[in-house]
Amino acid sequence: MANGLFIVFEGPDGAGKSTLLKMIEKQLFSQYPKLTCVYTREPGGTNNKIAEDIRHILIEKDEYQIDAYAETLLFAASRSQHVKDFIIPNLKANNVILCDRYVHSSLVYQGIARGLGIDNVWEINKFAIHGVLPHLTVLLMIKPDQAYDRMMKNRLLNNHWDHEQTELKEKIYDGYAQISKKPEFKNTAVIDASRDLEVVYKEVFGLIEATIKKYYGY
Repeated sequence: MANGLFIVFEGPDGAGKSTLLKMIEKQLFSQYPKLTCVYTREPGGTNNKIAEDIRHILIEKDEYQIDAYAETLLFAASRSQHVKDFIIPNLKANNVILCDRYVHSSLVYQGIARGLGIDNVWEINKFAIHGVLPHLTVLLMIKPDQAYDRMMKNRLLNNHWDHEQTELKEKIYDGYAQISKKPEFKNTAVIDASRDLEVVYKEVFGLIEATIKKYYGY
């Protein structure tokens, strides 16, 4: 199972994860033709209807009133299905996996922002991820006011997280900084995502190149 490479992109909304992932995926296809690079995202990330139905509830339906505990368990359930159906098979196939969000998000959004506690949420997720942690987590950090301005400019305010109050957004930002220091996530690289996109891209791609060299030898 450890033959492939699992790279996760994390960070507050508006940090530029989706844009960078597309740029990096394209560059990897061009630069490393011998490697198979696959993209996925959470929640969901698999063709299994259960995981995608959970995503629909969690992300796309503002009218659902979900208790924080139920929310945490739903994210973990979707993640467990994602790991089993998509991540593990691609690791076994020796592929490079680029994933938009993973465990960090639950620890921050439910553990800190929702007040359930990092340790409680981590225990639930340890069970859900089948022992699979990323080889590299790219944590894109941007302050809430800068993220809001960027999202307004790009018209990306489209789910319930985007409309949360400023205090909660501050908790999310501080939470990511806190999580990145935990020993379980020592492979987390913190990146200043407030800079010009091309500058951020070059730094992140450099990290990924170094990781590919370490794990694949080229």
